[in-house]
Amino acid sequence: MTIRYPVWRNVAGDKVSCTEKIKVMQQNIEELQQIAQDLFEDGILMDIDPKQLKQYLQSLIQNLRNPYE
Repeated sequence: MTIRYPVWRNVAGDKVSCTEKIKVMQQNIEELQQIAQDLFEDGILMDIDPKQLKQYLQSLIQNLRNPYE
């Protein structure tokens, strides 16, 4: 799967231009994608409903909280 990345922006809407920050963000996303794919495949092998599993993963993402607010 090819991951398509957005243009990353800060809270003011300005483009994040630091190459190192972008690199770290992309590496983290690639790791997350691989972990999620592994979890999904394991769930299918365990006979868990794929639709339910996707809904649960989406709810995990929706409930992420900013610890810096």
